[in-house]
Amino acid sequence: MAATPPAPAPPRILLAGDAHGRLHQLFKRVKSVNQSTGPFHALLCVGQFFSPEGDAEGAPGDVADYIEGRASVPIPTYFTGDYGPSAPRLLSKAAAGARGFAPGGIELCPNLFWLRGSNRFTLHGLSVVYLSGRKGLGGPGCYSQDDVDALRALAEEPGIVDLLLTNEWPTGVVSGADTSNVPNQVLDPNGYDPIVAELVAEIKPRYHIAGTKGVFYSREPYINDSAAHVTRFIGLANVGNKEKQKFIHAISPTPASVMSSADIHAKPPNATLSPYVGPSKSVPIEEAPKRPAENIDSQYWRYDVKRQRHGEADGGGLCFKFTSSGSCQRGSKCNYRHDEEAVEHYQRNVCFDFLNKGKCEKGPECKFVHSLSGETALTDARPRSERRRVESSCWFCLSSPDVESHLVISIGEGYYCTLAKGPLVPNHVLMIPVEHCPSTLMMPPEAEAELGRYKIALGKYFEKQGKTAVYFECVSPRSHHANLQVVPVPLPKADAVNKIFHLAAKKLGFEFSMANPDGAKTARESLMSQCESKSGLFYVELPEGRILLHMVDSNEKFPVQFGREVLAGLLSMADRADWRNCKISKEEEIEMVDDFKPGFREFDPAE
Repeated sequence: MAATPPAPAPPRILLAGDAHGRLHQLFKRVKSVNQSTGPFHALLCVGQFFSPEGDAEGAPGDVADYIEGRASVPIPTYFTGDYGPSAPRLLSKAAAGARGFAPGGIELCPNLFWLRGSNRFTLHGLSVVYLSGRKGLGGPGCYSQDDVDALRALAEEPGIVDLLLTNEWPTGVVSGADTSNVPNQVLDPNGYDPIVAELVAEIKPRYHIAGTKGVFYSREPYINDSAAHVTRFIGLANVGNKEKQKFIHAISPTPASVMSSADIHAKPPNATLSPYVGPSKSVPIEEAPKRPAENIDSQYWRYDVKRQRHGEADGGGLCFKFTSSGSCQRGSKCNYRHDEEAVEHYQRNVCFDFLNKGKCEKGPECKFVHSLSGETALTDARPRSERRRVESSCWFCLSSPDVESHLVISIGEGYYCTLAKGPLVPNHVLMIPVEHCPSTLMMPPEAEAELGRYKIALGKYFEKQGKTAVYFECVSPRSHHANLQVVPVPLPKADAVNKIFHLAAKKLGFEFSMANPDGAKTARESLMSQCESKSGLFYVELPEGRILLHMVDSNEKFPVQFGREVLAGLLSMADRADWRNCKISKEEEIEMVDDFKPGFREFDPAE
């Protein structure tokens, strides 16, 4: 009988306290620790990351050296303390180019990620939740009520959070702990935050990491109310502190998602009761201006959560949850209005503010439609100057500074071919229109002909590897820039593609139709004739050329990653269903491109 393969080793994580801009000193220590006891997968920094001196001494600490490329960050590093005199200037460019809330961090330079606002992301299997900024009156470097309420909503979701990162310590954390030998700073009431205490009591992480107190403190584990696992609190000192307090600490936690029930339920002998009383959600923070958000779903979801929890709704406003999805779990208890007509307008990309208030303060800067006449983003009637602003921040526009140009394989007249970010399998390709177009089905005939030539070329390339291509695209009224996914699958699995997509559709409660049942047109021609600008749809082109089509109803919540999830199941790699779990370094991406290009060159229609 074959031996059971050993379980993968848990990720090894370094934690650091307030850097105060001393990145040269911090990363020198990280390199030393990495060489002696590593390797470590990541460094998580809490507390003030930027220098408190700002530009007073001529330079904003060492941070600029890394952001501007004069020095390199040794391992992937994530920070939450986005405050200090120099922080706004150094972060402004990153903030301007950021899309939405970037759960896994905004990359300032290779290996350096700014965790802005609040969110959750997965890091080497670990569920990481963070609250960036600190308590204050609002503005840069302070967290907002939106950030807090988003985490409170997240606490209601299933699953165990492995790590919670905050800058300030939670009020009451030492309650019930042995304080006979702790440093005086631990007992000093300054530097504690009651809102953080409420959040940690609700989220119940396995580890809570914080900075700002200038001292190292590892509390005894405590037992959570209504949860099987214990929580460990670790407070970290400032980098380079004169008292020689510990500012860097290593942990190696097994992700809760793969732990046994016995391990999750384990209670250390020194465990105490929870230091926190039941959360009352009564501590307000000063209202701060709402952060600009490219992701309007996240923006208004947070808005709904905030108002619902505080009972501030008067019943006249629209429920964003219902308007955006057609359903609301609060049902008749919801404090907001459920309007079916508003759902239809929203599906046509009408601005939620315009629907809810009759006006939008963003004016021409808003990406959404300010009309109930039927105009949609898929028939973009905005002036070219407005569309150009959208394109400049688009992931896929070649003219955008955000485009991942190092992944591009080939550029034609109407399409370009690029390797996928976070690929499902090696040689996972995207076919993307050169122009900012929301669906490949809306491209002109000459571009469609070019796409056909690319598909022939990719077919020949994959055939030499014993594989065949599966194409799929998801289109919605809110789509911005199309991307046709191309996933190679081994030839022996080609016949199973049709069956597994039908099975997956059945599980979601729908059935695929054939794009060309009468055979009068080619499958894709038939598909293009059925595409309406106001409709959502998903289609998959099978290896034999047939196309399965599903027209998505306006009130249907269709999973955006459906195609990838189905193929991940077919290929027995369910852990790669989410592209965010498959990201690799830029160096590895460049190596993938270098491996792909030579074999594809003989078939490339753009050559």
